[in-house]
Parts: sequence; C-alpha cells; structure tokens
Amino acid sequence: MRRWRWTGLLVALGLAAMLASAGWAGEEEKKPSRKPDIHFVPTPHEVVEIMLRLADVKKDDIVYDLGCGDGRIVVAAAKKVGCKATGYDIDPVRVKESLENVKTNKVEDLVTIEEKDVFTLDLSKASVITLYLLPSLNVKLVPQLEKMKPGCRIVSHDFDMKGCKPEVVATVEGKDGVEHKVYLWTTPLQREKEE
Repeated sequence: MRRWRWTGLLVALGLAAMLASAGWAGEEEKKPSRKPDIHFVPTPHEVVEIMLRLADVKKDDIVYDLGCGDGRIVVAAAKKVGCKATGYDIDPVRVKESLENVKTNKVEDLVTIEEKDVFTLDLSKASVITLYLLPSLNVKLVPQLEKMKPGCRIVSHDFDMKGCKPEVVATVEGKDGVEHKVYLWTTPLQREKEE
C-alpha cells in the first residue's frame, strides 16, 4: 500500500512539474504576431521632455505612442500633465516592460498598453501621436494620420515624414553629447510640393 502512495505522489509531482514548465515555456516563447519593423532603441528622457513640450501636451489630451518600447513616453505624459495615454507595440517583450514601467510609476489609472500592430490602428481618438520609427515607417502611417481631426499634433524623434512639411524641427543635445532632432506636424498634414 505504501509503495502505491509513493508512486502516486511521484507521478503527481512529475505531472505538476511538467505543467509548470509548460506554463513557463509558453510565457517565455510568446512571439510577436509578426516580426517588428524596427528594433527597440529607447528615446532619451531629455528628448521625451522636448517631444511633449513641442506637442504642447495638456491634461485633456489623449496621447498615443506608436511603437512604445518600454512605455517611457506615455508614462512621462501621464506624470507630467495627468493626461490619458496609450502605448502600442507589436513585441510582447516590450509590452511587458511597458506594463512594469506603468506599474512602477503608479499611472495605471491613466496609461494603457496594448500589443497591436500600429499600422492597423484607428488613430481618431488621439490628439497627440508620438513616434520613434524609421522614415519609411512614418510615411507608411500617413494615410492613418490624415484621418485624424484637425489640430492633432504628431511628434517624431530623429526621423521626418517625407512628403509632409514639419512645422517645427528642434535640435536637442542628449546627456551623452549626441544631437537629436524632434519634428512636429499638426493635422491636417501640410504636403510638400514635389519639384
């Protein structure tokens, strides 16, 4: 009788260990729905500050950060002015980091993070869009940005949007001595004349 108890206990423990490791493996192996278009490079905090200032973010704004990385822009917007902000990223690792950042900074009531492909989003509820994508990806977003209400602000770290004339181009010197550009557009986007 004792041998059956031990065997049953060992089988139960082995089964529990297998299920636990399967759960961990499932969590670790979660992959993006498609390959991200760009690898994550964080925007320096001093550049985030200028982006939010150029966009003149206020409490009644709704900020969308497309390709939010670790969530620093939406967290900064919420903490700075108390506005609602949503970060979107296709990479589940970045989404997890962003959620941790939101929790650490205690802005869960203001900030939402979603795992989504930014090229499928309806941007109509946003009043401010923040970007740190390659120029070709910014251009790919133009059809979505053109559907936004008049007066919405779009700010991009380092990269322009070919064919759309920025209202302001600011230069920010990072703490590391590297110069960064910040571009601002307001909807409706002003198209550049082709030469």
